[in-house]
Amino acid sequence: MYHFEDRLVPSCLGGDLTSLGWSANLKWRGAAQTVKRVYLDNNATTPLAPEVFESMKPYLLEDYGNASSIHWFGQRAKNAVEKARQQVAKLLNARPGEVIFTSGGTEADNAAIFGIVQASRVANPHVITTSIEHHAVLHTAQALEKQGVSVTYVGVGAGGVVDPADVRNAIRPETVLISIMHANNEIGTIQPLEEIGAIAREHDIYFHTDAVQSVGKIPIDIEKLGVDLLSLSAHKLNGPKGVGAMYIRRGTTLKPLLYGGHHERDRRPGTENVPGIVGLGTAAELAWTHLDEYGQRVAALRDRLERTALELVPQVRVNGDFERRLPNTSNLCFECVEGEGFVIAMDLKGFACSTGAACSSGSVEPSHVLSAIGCTPEQARTSIRFSLGRYTTAEDVDATLAALPAIVERLRAVSPRYKPVGARV
Repeated sequence: MYHFEDRLVPSCLGGDLTSLGWSANLKWRGAAQTVKRVYLDNNATTPLAPEVFESMKPYLLEDYGNASSIHWFGQRAKNAVEKARQQVAKLLNARPGEVIFTSGGTEADNAAIFGIVQASRVANPHVITTSIEHHAVLHTAQALEKQGVSVTYVGVGAGGVVDPADVRNAIRPETVLISIMHANNEIGTIQPLEEIGAIAREHDIYFHTDAVQSVGKIPIDIEKLGVDLLSLSAHKLNGPKGVGAMYIRRGTTLKPLLYGGHHERDRRPGTENVPGIVGLGTAAELAWTHLDEYGQRVAALRDRLERTALELVPQVRVNGDFERRLPNTSNLCFECVEGEGFVIAMDLKGFACSTGAACSSGSVEPSHVLSAIGCTPEQARTSIRFSLGRYTTAEDVDATLAALPAIVERLRAVSPRYKPVGARV
């Protein structure tokens, strides 16, 4: 790793920015010319909607009561929490009483999975999940295995879609839970939850879905999906960080993850994060109001970005299912372009995107999602996720496309593995 102003430049960039065509006096901060920033990493987090911020302010400054207090201040806060509960329920087509607020999607996933398993009366409980889940689910499943719980990780096809027949075949008499994400965070693939939900009901098995990436982006009707539990997070739909929710179907037997007071209908103790909950409610209302417009507009921008990138840059392909995916997500494999180097090179030019590989102390682990769909370690390390959002514009896409070819060319120029199309080996 090499220091560049106040940040690190990895060795995958060669440590020599001038060789990649950037001025030696380029500064991350204090540059003579301000770089216009384009944000294409909305699957990581989204900007807070102005309407959400305005709705939260009174509960930070004026209506600061504890929602469990019976006096005027407390009841003002409680009413705000219950309004938000209704707003979230409306987005899911659920009953307000089936919505429980949490600190985020990770807590909701843990609470759902641990809660069902620990409440089961099966001597040797068995859980079914997939190989492409978010780590909030995968690591929870692995923790259960250490406790003696049996877990089956169902694979996916090349498009990243689970075959419902594989789920059916994995069911055992002791299966107590099926947990399958609604949409994948890396490649955007949408899973056939309706078919899997029908299988779960047929066998009287609880069905949970991590819907953190899908809520607010595509229509969700928990009755059609057939899920018993669903996890979501506010900051993925232009809400605040540090707050989420869990849908729990009425009649579901769930052991609490935490212990304390009687908050959230005895499902989740702890003083409610009133401003955050209010923000989540407003974000849910905004998402519900603009859902159709969001999907159509953002999908058109994603297709424009993807189609033009494939035209401008040689040796690029799309990872995952081309049709069955979120409207905002595109995961592209750029042959012989090291992923982390690409992300930093784009960042230096003012563009935020992400890679499916994690770089830590010089060790790069391939994305488990890309590996599961058949990518080689090399392909996984050269794959980039572009995730658009509510505030992405056509100008943002055009600017990205204008910068993309030169950045790819420069990175390939320092790659000993790259051979241009038609080049003699």
